[in-house]
Amino acid sequence: MALGVFGVTPLYEGWDISRIRLKTEEPLKPAHPLGPLVPPKTKLTTIETKRIMSVLDETIYKVELISLLSYMEEHPKALEGVLPPEIMSVVKDHLDFCQALLQMASFLQEKERQLEEENGQQERWYHDSHTMDIYKAGIPMIIQQVQESTRNVLRCLLSNPSSAKLLQERAPGRSAEAQCFLQSLVEMRGFLFEKLLTSPMEVKERAQFLYDITRRNNRNQELINALENELAERMKNRDMEVEKENFVIQELKNHLHQVLRFSENTLLRTKQEAEKQQKIDFRAGQARLAKVQQEVLLLRSQFHNLTMENWEAEQALRKKKYKVETEIENWIQKYDSEMGEKQEEIEELDSIHKEEKQQLAELQQRHKVLVEEFSQIRAEREITSKKRMEAEREMVRMVKAATVIQAVWKGYLVRSMLMSKKKRGKGKGGVGKGSAGKGGAGKGGGKGKGKGKGKK
Repeated sequence: MALGVFGVTPLYEGWDISRIRLKTEEPLKPAHPLGPLVPPKTKLTTIETKRIMSVLDETIYKVELISLLSYMEEHPKALEGVLPPEIMSVVKDHLDFCQALLQMASFLQEKERQLEEENGQQERWYHDSHTMDIYKAGIPMIIQQVQESTRNVLRCLLSNPSSAKLLQERAPGRSAEAQCFLQSLVEMRGFLFEKLLTSPMEVKERAQFLYDITRRNNRNQELINALENELAERMKNRDMEVEKENFVIQELKNHLHQVLRFSENTLLRTKQEAEKQQKIDFRAGQARLAKVQQEVLLLRSQFHNLTMENWEAEQALRKKKYKVETEIENWIQKYDSEMGEKQEEIEELDSIHKEEKQQLAELQQRHKVLVEEFSQIRAEREITSKKRMEAEREMVRMVKAATVIQAVWKGYLVRSMLMSKKKRGKGKGGVGKGSAGKGGAGKGGGKGKGKGKGKK
């Protein structure tokens, strides 16, 4: 019956789960690929093929998410508080619709089984068939509700990737049927990926390659058949040769049996001769043994003498060794005592060195501070000295300028006085020009001489 489609098993089964890796590249490669059968390209180049593969990848991802919802049906409290409330409500509605569909499908299957068993009761059969028709009429509506709830669940999970990730982490497995369906989708994706990578020319080349391989296989099969026939003939020849060799082997065994009998007789004679020789050797060995025993006695006496001498020498050496060991122990004790004293002195000097090193570090720190202060003071002194020298230079410049101004002013005053004197002399010399000139000259000469003498 058509109702066998509704016999759905639970999608969750145990903790066995295999994660599916979705890629836009070729998922699997053969271990030993044949050149013409493998596409030369490994990636999709056209937009249409990429869109086709993206649609198929999205479908596989959605199927993976939906197949995990049955875990919530088996364990309703496992994901409480983990997923958002709106997603939980949508998932619960979806699970309720799925449960109703499964119950109705199981109910219809049970009714069909009862109808097959109670086929003789006409009235009851008619009543049950009418009830089944009513239930069958309601199944498409429930299927539509399940489809709509599935779309709503996928819409919520795809709009909230974190919730989808939590669902994948918390829902540990899916049933073998769902896993088989996912594996079939992945295989279909690989087949479609290979088809999209293969161009029409490559399809023709592949067909030609397969045709050539078939022809070659037929030729090889004919050759194999011929070789098998030849092998059968050679096997027959080999069996005949084996029979001949077995006959030869049997003859060799008989000859070997005769050789063994002859060897036994020879061995018996050899054994008798060996016994005679053994008796002769035993007598000679007895005489040689007596001689060796005498030599052993002599060597033992020599060994005893040497042992006594060596024992005396050993005792002397032991005494000497004991004396040397006692001296070494005394030297070691003396060395330990001296080294202990030296070690104490070294520790004291080390402690003093550490203290002095610490004081040196403190003094170096103070020295650094003083050096910095001294450099600052020296810089300030240099600045003040420069300022003072500049002031002194300015003062010298001003003094020189004042001296020059005073000299110019004095010269100006002297020139103005001389000019005024000249103007006065010109006014008086208009009356007696000759006499005044002579008298003036004489006086001036006399004065000049007198002054000159006085100076000398």
